[in-house]
Amino acid sequence: MQRLGNKREVQTFVTGQVLVLNIDAIQMTGYRVLPVVTKYWKPGQDYLEEILRSVRGRIADDDFIVVSEKAISTARNNIVDENQVEPSLSARFIAAFWMRIVWGYFLGTLCHLRRALLQHIREYPAEMGSRHKQVALQHAGLLQTLMFGSEGGIDGSNLPYAYVSLPLNDANIIAETIRERVWLGLQKKVVVMIVDTDKTYSLKCFHFTPRPRPIEGIHCFGGFIAYVAGRFFKLKKRATPLAISGRKLRVEEALEIAESANRSRGFGAGRTVWDMARNFKVALTDVSWEMLQTVKHKPIVILRSKR
Repeated sequence: MQRLGNKREVQTFVTGQVLVLNIDAIQMTGYRVLPVVTKYWKPGQDYLEEILRSVRGRIADDDFIVVSEKAISTARNNIVDENQVEPSLSARFIAAFWMRIVWGYFLGTLCHLRRALLQHIREYPAEMGSRHKQVALQHAGLLQTLMFGSEGGIDGSNLPYAYVSLPLNDANIIAETIRERVWLGLQKKVVVMIVDTDKTYSLKCFHFTPRPRPIEGIHCFGGFIAYVAGRFFKLKKRATPLAISGRKLRVEEALEIAESANRSRGFGAGRTVWDMARNFKVALTDVSWEMLQTVKHKPIVILRSKR
């Protein structure tokens, strides 16, 4: 893959005109990739209209429109304020012992986690951490709760205060709705994919993920066990496609498209909640909606086959 740095001249898909773009244009084998900068999608955002506006004049028939699950969940108000959650004894135990000790000194090392991340886990916040684990127990189950983060698709990065986004239960319906909206509004026949940053691991033709409800052909089992196995054996890992509308794809192709879109999108305000707080120089739960609106967000990525 060849990266063409920020503010380089990039040929647009539709007109062929050369423009200077403030986003990364990426060339990957078989596809041209264009991440689209939009405003931050807050709860209540008309994300369908925002997608239509953002891709207008940039897409052609058979393009892929890849959309972030978290951005859609946030816009649909599929989020939880963990400040309103009362943790159970089980959640407190997981936060205080399982996270700090088991993940901090054993599983985290087996999974080759970054040193800075290991340190954060060893200092896992007892009160807020137990609230987060309670949300995971309620919405994802025990094996997912025993993950060190992103339990069952629950994620707090690029969200303010103590909010976390929940995974979509109807990703296939949403992908189909987006595709139909693009056809009705722009008369373009596109393929729509919804993707989560949580990883799918591949052992030759066998693909598995701890993330619930991936596309058909990717196996979900074991919660944190699948994550540990994939990381420990350093298996090939890529972002997880959750829904595809408009074309039937081989799993390998879907994974390559999902990962290419994910890499081009970047991390927004930060890869983790700790990174986000550090970038804004505030406490862990003091990031505001206004702060997040100052960051370039790329919830939409357009891919076009070079063939």
